[in-house]
Amino acid sequence: MNAFVLGFSLALLAIVCLAQLLTLDWRWRLGYLSAIYLLAFVLITASWPLELAAVKLVSGWMATAVLGLTQLNKPESEVSDADDFPQSLLFLSMAAGLVIVLASGAAPAMVAWARQFDPGVVWGGLFLIGMGLLHVGLSSNVFNNGLGLLILLAGFEVIYAGVETSILVAGLLALLTLGISLVSAFLMQAGEGQRP
Repeated sequence: MNAFVLGFSLALLAIVCLAQLLTLDWRWRLGYLSAIYLLAFVLITASWPLELAAVKLVSGWMATAVLGLTQLNKPESEVSDADDFPQSLLFLSMAAGLVIVLASGAAPAMVAWARQFDPGVVWGGLFLIGMGLLHVGLSSNVFNNGLGLLILLAGFEVIYAGVETSILVAGLLALLTLGISLVSAFLMQAGEGQRP
């Protein structure tokens, strides 16, 4: 992969992930999630053929559509953008900065441990894993946790693409992505019926 394309993709990935973290509107968050999957697709193409990497893109966009349709079908009174997610811009920026520092420190060690990894791709995968963990750790809302798990899995897929090029593994990871979105959609609908 061209160094300029990789650097531009990583910078855009950091911007999109930070914007997704700071946005409260669920529609924008899903839009940013689809952009994250597009950038993860670009990073995966460094290791996999285009046809196999497209499986990740399509499954990610389908998972985004499932979450979006679930949110659209909920009554407007049930959909809350903020919920329990922290809204302090300073806190969220510092947490994202900590993820950037940790990914920057861990990426060279991982490349030294396994030589088949590209340093930029490893940084992007570790950054996505950290941002996904940040989403899951900061909220108890099912929608936010579903987003976090999907981002975390996208980061894992970016790193794992450098290790395995099996079509079966790509299919199983795509099923896992769709499974996370379907379980999140079910839990969002089930939680709606339990409220007074």
